[in-house]
Amino acid sequence: MEESIRAASQEVSEEFKTLVKAEDLNSLRHLQHLILGRLQDSNAVLAHYNEFAENCFADVSLEFARNIRLLKSMKADLDYIFLKLRSIKSKILATYPDAFPDDSTSDAFDRRPDLQLPQ
Repeated sequence: MEESIRAASQEVSEEFKTLVKAEDLNSLRHLQHLILGRLQDSNAVLAHYNEFAENCFADVSLEFARNIRLLKSMKADLDYIFLKLRSIKSKILATYPDAFPDDSTSDAFDRRPDLQLPQ
């Protein structure tokens, strides 16, 4: 039984071989080989670029982290300065009520954007 199946599959494969020219098969193999070479080259270039990008990201991420810490520190310092200025201004207003015009004592005086809230 197995031999008859094997013989039948052998005969079918021989018939398929006669349907396609050997030149066409060689041409397809050659084109596939060219495409494989191009894909391997592209893969090598992408691997190199990924390695380069990873190294750049490692360098830049350290600088970003340092700058973020610096900006947070500066923001805390500025918040403290503005808090002290408001405190001094309220003490001056308590002592000298006519020291500032009425427009400068409103809540709209501090026009700094709140960077913590998304806009």
